[in-house]
Amino acid sequence: MNERFAFDLDLAGHVTVAGADEAGRGCLAGPLVAAAVSFDYAAIGDADFAALDRLDDSKKLPKARRAALYDEILRRAHQVVIVCCSAGTIDREGLQRCNLGSLARALEAIAPEPAVTLVDGFPLPACRRAHRAIVGGDGRSAAIAAASVVAKVTRDRLMLRLHLSHPQYGFDRHVGYATAAHREAIVEHGVCELHRLSFASVAYEQLGLTLEGGDPVTRG
Repeated sequence: MNERFAFDLDLAGHVTVAGADEAGRGCLAGPLVAAAVSFDYAAIGDADFAALDRLDDSKKLPKARRAALYDEILRRAHQVVIVCCSAGTIDREGLQRCNLGSLARALEAIAPEPAVTLVDGFPLPACRRAHRAIVGGDGRSAAIAAASVVAKVTRDRLMLRLHLSHPQYGFDRHVGYATAAHREAIVEHGVCELHRLSFASVAYEQLGLTLEGGDPVTRG
């Protein structure tokens, strides 16, 4: 059995366990995506464990394996919830508040309430569900790892769709992260409505994203 499933079972036994994680927190553009996944361990059989045997932190998985696991998670999870925060919402409310709030909303939407609720990293002060924060949880808990995969694949696919309307930024390659190609595109085209302008005072300045002559980055 995958050690992440063993972690959940050792922690909770054969009950329903929900885990939450996010993708896109460190991006310059695009939404933040939080996901919650619950597994009913009383109903999961050997075939389910086998299909999800390679489940792990999404950052450690090749793209094709993430996609395959995404499909298997949707088939075999008890419930999956996805919450997205746009760049505009992040600018208005702040990244940390959006991050914690999205994770909390995703977990609160799992119904009925699971016996055990887990979140990757740190506790969620506003969450109305009792939960346990697991440091490095996306590599330790199957429920959190599944949420990590769902959040990552969902966000990547959203960015591929957004690339169609904003091809000049190359979102199909870097999905909004601060790569060299993305930085060069911002210098050339300015920022668009998908960029998180609240990062401008720190991230853009630190990355040296100014136009020739010292003019600041502007909307394209």
